[in-house]
Amino acid sequence: MKQVYLETFGCQMNVADTDRMELLLFQSGYLRTPHVEDADLVLVNTCSIREKAEQKVYSLFGGLKPLKQDNPDLILGVAGCLAQQEQSALMNRMPYLDFIIGPDAVEHIQQVVDRVNRGEGPVLWTEFDSQKNYSIPEQPLIKDPGPSAFVNIIKGCDKFCSFCVVPYTRGREKSREAEEIYAEIRQLVDRGAKEIILLGQNVNAYGKRGLEQPLAFHELLYGIAGIPGVERLRFVTSHPMDFTGELIQAYRDIDILMNHLHLPVQCGSNRILQMMRRSHTVEWYLDLIAQLKSEVPDITLSTDIIVGFPGETAAEFEDTLRLMEQVGYTSSYMFTYSPRPNTSALAMPDDIPYEAKQDRLQQTLQLQNRLTEENSRAYLGEEVEVLIESRTSRQGMSFKGRNPHHWMVVFRGGEDRLKPGDLARVRVEEVSGHVLRGSWAGQ
Repeated sequence: MKQVYLETFGCQMNVADTDRMELLLFQSGYLRTPHVEDADLVLVNTCSIREKAEQKVYSLFGGLKPLKQDNPDLILGVAGCLAQQEQSALMNRMPYLDFIIGPDAVEHIQQVVDRVNRGEGPVLWTEFDSQKNYSIPEQPLIKDPGPSAFVNIIKGCDKFCSFCVVPYTRGREKSREAEEIYAEIRQLVDRGAKEIILLGQNVNAYGKRGLEQPLAFHELLYGIAGIPGVERLRFVTSHPMDFTGELIQAYRDIDILMNHLHLPVQCGSNRILQMMRRSHTVEWYLDLIAQLKSEVPDITLSTDIIVGFPGETAAEFEDTLRLMEQVGYTSSYMFTYSPRPNTSALAMPDDIPYEAKQDRLQQTLQLQNRLTEENSRAYLGEEVEVLIESRTSRQGMSFKGRNPHHWMVVFRGGEDRLKPGDLARVRVEEVSGHVLRGSWAGQ
């Protein structure tokens, strides 16, 4: 068989899209290799959510160019959001590319590579599909998914936040039919998956339109909970404005729905939230958190934070720190604002100096580190349930996995009794950052 080297940047949906392209390319005679120098095809799935992600892609291809020069038959391709957004710039900057495809062309990767092999390159395929819903036809799996598996249920976003490129790179929201999702989950469970993680740029907007069999997101969760063999259920990423009372009730009612939620807030200033087009206030967000905690007291929360948005004052930045402290996030994804193509914020003056952005980012990181440490102390001396993901190379430890609240757990013991996919009781003996360390508690 020929060999394909796959590299992925960005979100979990990109990881899922890469796995899908690996499956489809296998049917065309390509086997994945971890060694780029052995590849007949190199495919890089890209991200454009921030400028840093773009620079990583250009840096990678700078190292791939000599391989193409030494072997003109090597096929080089770019997929994903950067490909969708910057196809012309990519081709101008890297004329040695053989194809560029957007996220909606994932299902057509075999046709694209076939066209290149027929000498029809470079191939550009960045049109959005015209179907009203989203479909991922079932295919035989070529490898076991592991204990935890991603399942795409919706793509695109209709929110048009002023800083975000997703509506321009992933298109408008489109949901998959529930029966197709259920079938994929059954297939994954049959091959060993224990935890299902539902994915979407705005995952809890699932089912708003376009489905032949209409179904709300919370109803989908109840349906998945009824599939035998699913032991844990998670989803990411949610928008606060689509977080309904019925979804809060689902957290209370569905035992396998893990008590952790990633709910991006972005900042703690109402004026900046309005400029970001987030459609909610700080007070509304905090009230939603209060409602959720009243029904699910032990739920843990993580979020996204952007500092240095155009016009953000020092006082408004302090508002963000206060919000983080008030909610008590266990973790956060924190970034400095960077202007993105096509977004409405691009027209706003990027008037926060680089040094000020970096200082605010460091303050945010320091606060989150403290919040994480404070949250982690609650686990010391306690037993937690861990879904074992794999063995670990950490010195003195045997396995790694996650507890229901999404903390990474590494532990010793059980080498002759446990395996990936097992649920194990672990006594927590020390904490470090977002990692709990301990020992197997036995039966």
